Amino acid sequence: MIEDILLDSQDRMEKTLVSSQSELTKIRTGRANISILDSVRVDYYGSKVPVNQAANIGVPEARMIIIQPWERNMLAEIERAILKADIGITPNNDGNVIRLPIPPLTEERRKNLVKVVHNLAEDGRIAVRNIRRDAMDQLKKAQKDGKISEDEQFNAGIDVQATTDENIKKIDGMAVAKEKEVLEI
Repeated sequence: MIEDILLDSQDRMEKTLVSSQSELTKIRTGRANISILDSVRVDYYGSKVPVNQAANIGVPEARMIIIQPWERNMLAEIERAILKADIGITPNNDGNVIRLPIPPLTEERRKNLVKVVHNLAEDGRIAVRNIRRDAMDQLKKAQKDGKISEDEQFNAGIDVQATTDENIKKIDGMAVAKEKEVLEI
């Protein structure tokens, strides 16, 4: 009973960490990062696939992403998909490759992105705390129903709190790293 509640809360907190990390990687910094193309889907022989399954993607320099399709006829399709995905970058097609120049961020934009990072981190912390609350409620109910003793509830509560603290620390670490990345010039 207790183990099920602890495992469930740990699993849900790990999913929250993965989700928070995913949201933070979507924030565009002034550097080229191929993860900004994760949301781009290309029509490849009748099915929508991620762009990295239809082309080679590289970062030859800090502010440039190069996309080289495996088939030349896919150039226009990939370019269209990038524009449709609205990632904030205009692709340059030279007939062989697509170049995505990453514009440098202004100081004001950097400050706004730091606020977004803080908001996403807070959302992650809130989600972790909600999971903790749910686990504590389940433990209280189990104790009230006579399935576990008061001491077992107390000790399990300590374990839930330790897991919560650990996950919040990880979210804070991710946020600090992303903030540093955003503020880098």
